[in-house]
Amino acid sequence: MKLHSGIVPLLLASLLIFVSCSKREPVKDAKQIRDDAIPVTVATVKTIPMDRTLPIVGTLFAKDEATVAAQVEGQVEKTKVDFGDRVTAGQELALIDTKTYEALAQQAEANLARANANATNAQQNLSRAQTLQKEKISPQSELDKAINDAGQAEADIKAAEAALVIAKLNLEHSHVRAPFDGAIAERIASVGDYMKIGTPLFRLVNDGVLKFIVQAPESYAGLVKKEQPVVFTVDAFPTNQFEGKVFLISPQVNTTTRAFAFGALVQNSERKLRANTFARGELILEKNVFTQVVPLDAVMNFAGVTKIFVVENGTAHAREVQVGRIKNGFQEIHSGLNPGETVVLTGQTKLHDGSKVQVKKEEQPADKSGQTRLNSPAHLISTAAFARWSTLIRTAHDKSEQTHLNSRFYLISTVALARWLTCGVNLSRFNGFSPATEAVETAGTHFPLASTGLKPRC
Repeated sequence: MKLHSGIVPLLLASLLIFVSCSKREPVKDAKQIRDDAIPVTVATVKTIPMDRTLPIVGTLFAKDEATVAAQVEGQVEKTKVDFGDRVTAGQELALIDTKTYEALAQQAEANLARANANATNAQQNLSRAQTLQKEKISPQSELDKAINDAGQAEADIKAAEAALVIAKLNLEHSHVRAPFDGAIAERIASVGDYMKIGTPLFRLVNDGVLKFIVQAPESYAGLVKKEQPVVFTVDAFPTNQFEGKVFLISPQVNTTTRAFAFGALVQNSERKLRANTFARGELILEKNVFTQVVPLDAVMNFAGVTKIFVVENGTAHAREVQVGRIKNGFQEIHSGLNPGETVVLTGQTKLHDGSKVQVKKEEQPADKSGQTRLNSPAHLISTAAFARWSTLIRTAHDKSEQTHLNSRFYLISTVALARWLTCGVNLSRFNGFSPATEAVETAGTHFPLASTGLKPRC
């Protein structure tokens, strides 16, 4: 109780002395405050050329993609490529039981040779039978048989020729080849696997040309046309911009999403882009269209309503607007404003429709006197003193702390505290300075300045 009884009178006396020396501003009456115009900064609605675009997101697909499957049955002898390898059209990818199919091709060739020999013999028999028939030596039946044998031999030749073609084709198919230029996306088969016809071996993609497939709202169906440019970026190269041109447009709208698909062809000669990559960008519907824009700070959004305050004859009027894209710090305005109108940039939170405003020509400079006071020795002393004073109040529970309470530092601290509170109140009017918060945050960074003998001054 003695501790607090000694502190309180000293603190109150200090407060009375130093508060009386501070400058007081005249208090405005309520009517004057209501009549004051609200200070705001403004900008002008501009019309600048901008591309009319449609934001799009989609996926990059390979223009050509194929699952290379076995065309003959047999065991895989060898695989010559793996995933990631680039191949050209006709390049060998794998071998399937080639020795067997080579033997079958040779057998077909032999069958064809035998058929040709049989045909030759049958033709000779036919010639003899015809000669004997003319001389009335052989019966008619022998001639008929010779004619039939010759015809059968000709048919056997054709069958043997067809069998040889099939055998050679199977031999060719036993050498699995790439159908087009591209890269191996996946190797499915391994050496020793037994393949049936149609079993997948490899997955091949042509990533030299990609298709950027996206969905567009049905309201844009009449605006999307072939050869329109598309620009986009991907996460793998965020600073690079890629381009393509529309080449596919779906003839129907999806009844669930109410959107239609279109695709842009993208050249990928440097192979930077990967198939099945997510991309985002814009479809350029029209270039260099004169568009109304305002600085982004002028736009306010609340409860789904977008509005801008327009200044007319010193009065702010709320105007609901339809907005578009944001580009380089400017908001595109589709409707609600006219070129040349003045819109509010700062101070909107204090405005309502019909508020009186005062347009500031430029940003007000920072209050130098307030900054000087914040950097003054008195402020430095008082900030440290506040922290020290608070600590002493909490820890002085015995007589040993009485020495600290009577010390020169504590006396200066208490006096400085009162003056600090006065200065803090004045400074807070200029820059939102909070004495209590500032003291807590900065007390630990100041050294004890009590020993300097400086007196607190605002």
